[in-house]
Parts: sequence; C-alpha cells; structure tokens
Amino acid sequence: MASDTVANLNYMLAPPDDSRAYLDINADSVTGKPNRNWDEEPREMEIENLRGKEELYKLDNAGFQYGREAAKHTSFLNDSDIEREYYPESIDLIKRVTGATSIVIFDHTIRRRRPGEIDDSPQKRQPVPLVHVDQTTASSIARVHRHLPPTEAPSLLRRRFQIINLWRPISHAAVDWPLALCDFRSIDVQKDLVPVALIYPDREGETLGVKHNANHQWKYMKAMTPEEFVLIKCFDSIQDGSVARLTPHTGFQDPNTPEGTPLRESIELRALVFYD
Repeated sequence: MASDTVANLNYMLAPPDDSRAYLDINADSVTGKPNRNWDEEPREMEIENLRGKEELYKLDNAGFQYGREAAKHTSFLNDSDIEREYYPESIDLIKRVTGATSIVIFDHTIRRRRPGEIDDSPQKRQPVPLVHVDQTTASSIARVHRHLPPTEAPSLLRRRFQIINLWRPISHAAVDWPLALCDFRSIDVQKDLVPVALIYPDREGETLGVKHNANHQWKYMKAMTPEEFVLIKCFDSIQDGSVARLTPHTGFQDPNTPEGTPLRESIELRALVFYD
C-alpha cells in the first residue's frame, strides 16, 4: 500500500575475531558513541505498513501483536507515578491479551528523541537505531531469578514464561522515528542472532544482535497514536518451533516523514509473563 516505506535499518556485524560481543549501555559521554567491539551495517529494507491488517499478526505467529486501548495514565513524567498508576493497568492489559496468569513488570524506559543529545543515562534514552532483541535465553532465566523470590523462581521456571514489552507512543503519534518489527517467521534463528554482553555500571546483561538476512520481513504501524500499543515478544520458553520465540525490532528514520513532525516520544514496559 502507499504508506509502505523503504528505509535503512542498522544490522550487526559480529566481531571479526569471533570474540564475545559486548556493548556498554551508556554511550561515551565525550564522543557520544557506544563502547563496543563490533560494527553496524546499514541495509535498505522494505517495511510494510500493517494498518488495516494488523489482526493477522499475533504474538504466537509473528512475535508481536498490535492493539488499541488508551492508557489512563498519560503524563509519563515521573517514574514513581508511572509505577503506581501505569504498571497496574498495563498488567491488566497484558493479562487480557495473552491469557497469562501472573505478570511482573521489572522496568520501563521512556524515549524522547533529542537530536544532538548524548544517550549516556537512563534519563536521556533515545530511539534505538539498531536491530536487536532485548533478551537471550540465559538473560531471560536470570531475570526470573533476579526479580522473583528464590522460593518462587524454580517452580515458575518449570512453566511456560515469556518476556514481553508493551510499547506505545506518548504525547502524540509516532510519525517521527517509528518502530519496525521483524516477523519471526522470516528469521533464521541459528544464523541471524548473535549474543551481546550488555555492560551496566553495576552488572551485566545479555541481548541479541541481529545479522542481515535478505529474507527478513519488516512491518510497522504508520502513525501509531498514544491510544494504540504493540506487544513485543522478547523471549518464550516454548522453543519447539510451534510458536514465535522473539521479535527483532528497531527504531528507524522514515524518509517520508514530513518536515516539522513532532519528535518521537514513547514508553516501553518490560514484563515477565507466566502461565499455569
């Protein structure tokens, strides 16, 4: 359709010496560049606008799922208010969409695009211009141990669990730097994904970088509004091929963005999702 677009998406070039890839969560405060041992590779990719056919794409087939439900909390200015007001309504929303029995939200990130500002602290997060998956299997299991009591974690890990992000624009439609999602059915899990150590000031996590594959099928929802949301699967403990396991995603610069478009603002929640 007319609002499909073509844009450069930044893929990962793995370390040439096969060493373990790493990335410091905060950009260098002087250079503004990330501290890492690998490079990016921009590739021009077609990105299909799913508006009007989003019902065909579900968490279990594509790895993501769009929906429409306005949030009661709308200011998104204060972390404690977000945790007190937005977390409970988001837990209810995710439960209704997924059928999960229990949900633990373990963090959130607000992104406000500010050209020229360095992304060197949690208060300055910008849209991520890199194809990635937030979690690996190892880091997903570690999240359960980190955020649940030791008396509960072992039994929870014996059941199906997922890590799902709830993403939505805030303040205005996300025309500037929208979010692109890669259909899981177009991914080669064995060849496309590269574990990346994510270095925090006080700990280490692990994400997945994504290598270019011409078969990748990219999707987005043009001009998503704050009344719309997308659930993004980052991990699923079912890995027998019957359901989508994860969703590579990235922010991207749409070359068709009109001059003067308000800069993107968005929030994502990250949730541990458990089933009986």
